[in-house]
Amino acid sequence: MKKVLLFLFLIIAFIVLAFQLKPLTKVANSGAAIVETSSLINKDSLTIKSRVNVPENYKRTAYKKGSFENYLRNYKLKSFGSKIINYDDTKYYWQDGHIGILEIPVPKNGLQQCADALIRIRGEYLWDNNRKNEIGFKFTSGHYCSWLKYAEGFRPKIKGNKVTFHKTESANYSKENFYKYLNLIFMYSGTLSLYNELKSIKAKDLQIGDMLIKGGSPGHIVMLADEAVNEKGEKLFLLFQGNTPAQSVHLVKNIEDSNRSPWYQLEDDAVVPISNYTFSSSKFVRFK
Repeated sequence: MKKVLLFLFLIIAFIVLAFQLKPLTKVANSGAAIVETSSLINKDSLTIKSRVNVPENYKRTAYKKGSFENYLRNYKLKSFGSKIINYDDTKYYWQDGHIGILEIPVPKNGLQQCADALIRIRGEYLWDNNRKNEIGFKFTSGHYCSWLKYAEGFRPKIKGNKVTFHKTESANYSKENFYKYLNLIFMYSGTLSLYNELKSIKAKDLQIGDMLIKGGSPGHIVMLADEAVNEKGEKLFLLFQGNTPAQSVHLVKNIEDSNRSPWYQLEDDAVVPISNYTFSSSKFVRFK
């Protein structure tokens, strides 16, 4: 009888062990998807476009020279393997979710977080392309703050949710003053203000420069950095993000599809894991 019980015990133990090993294998595969370097990556290349090849049967969507879309896909990258660095010069705790670091400085004041990094990139594009009159963003309160008014010397007086603007400074149209303006925007804007301010976009209409956003505290946002399409009209996108704490802006891997990584296929109302954040109940938006 004891032998029979022992035999049954061994069988049960084997079955339990088998079920335990199954999810462990899945976790191991998931880990490989995070840390493996995709065959689509060109390690020696220093722009988003040249760093990442398109998958088989896809081609890059054409955009005009000088457009925001073309500006983003040709954005400069640091050398392959560069680390994500926080604003205080410490290394970010997780370094396995990115395949490139954008050449955009991170101020030591810690203000340039996830939404702020994308606001800066948009603002610098408008500045560099002599469209300074278009630079302006809303505070979370809903009040619009334009660069030209700031350059003329107008500053906000903020009392609770009430904001008024008064001329308290001399006019200053310099690039140095532009970055002071951006610091002001970083303080009073964020994912919630962009979520409320910007026009919603359907997945089928997405293009480079659009953003996936979850507004709130905490919220998060990523920007579409490049675009490829196949003969069926199916689109893939590259994504980059800033983060909290303020840190290096980085091009993210696709942590769920190592064969396609870092390309993402995006759909409306989808759950989208991005590096260390998972989007749900989110929407796509576009700068004006």
